[in-house]
Parts: sequence; C-alpha cells; structure tokens
Amino acid sequence: MRRISVLAVAVFVLATPQLVLGHCEIPCGIYGDEGRFTSILENITTIEKSMNMLNELSSEPGKNMNQLVRWVNNKEVHADLIREVVSQYFLAQRIKEPAGGDTEAEKVYHAKLATLHQMIRTAMKCKQTTDVANAKQLHDLTHDFQKLYLMK
Repeated sequence: MRRISVLAVAVFVLATPQLVLGHCEIPCGIYGDEGRFTSILENITTIEKSMNMLNELSSEPGKNMNQLVRWVNNKEVHADLIREVVSQYFLAQRIKEPAGGDTEAEKVYHAKLATLHQMIRTAMKCKQTTDVANAKQLHDLTHDFQKLYLMK
C-alpha cells in the first residue's frame, strides 16, 4: 500500500506543471544577467503598449470595457514581473556589499541600491497610472542600472 502511495505522489509531482518564479537561491552560481535586462526591457515595452491601448480605448469605455480590463491586467502583470526580477534576482542575489574601506565601491553600491529602489517604485507607478512617462522613466532607470551593474 505504501509503495502505491509513493508512486501516486511521484506521478502527481512529475505530471503537474511547475511554476517557476525566479532563479534559485541555493546558490547554484548560474546567472543570466543579460537575459534579465532583456526581459525587463521587454516588459517595459509591453507596459507602454498597454498604456497606449488603455488611453486609446478609454474614449469609449462602455464599448471597450472587456479590452480595457484585459489591458489593465496585462500592464499590471508585466510591472509585477519587473519588480520580481529587481527584488528577487538583483537585490537578493546579485548585488553584494563591498569590502569595508573601499569608498568608491560603496558609492557604486549605494547608487545601485537607489536605482533599483527607483525601478521598483516606478514599476508601481506604472501599475497605478496610464502615464507613458512612467514607462519611459522605467526604461531609463533600467539602462542606468545596467551601466552601474557592469561597474561591479
């Protein structure tokens, strides 16, 4: 009986699709920084398109209600994906405190933290509004962080 239960659990686990939320925290040492930046920029493009569609469809909300809801949801999902990568991947795993006494490295470290925080807050603003300026600011912040990040 126990063997059947173990087998049933194993089949269930293997047959059930697994939701992958981010890279592991083992740490395994396998990172894809460039892919993360590409993903963030793609999400920003999607947010901007969603904002533009919302602004366009808002002229006739009664006629376009279903599409408006779908574009709002789309915009929010992509903003959350950015916040997840920024907090879970970069803040939790990739940004390390510099060795004590290295003032230049400390300045870069604090600039990275500040820029990542601005990215998280701007992604939140993208969820709250349809102001395309927020998406453009998020795009610029991403490039600013990428330059800082490469300084290591």
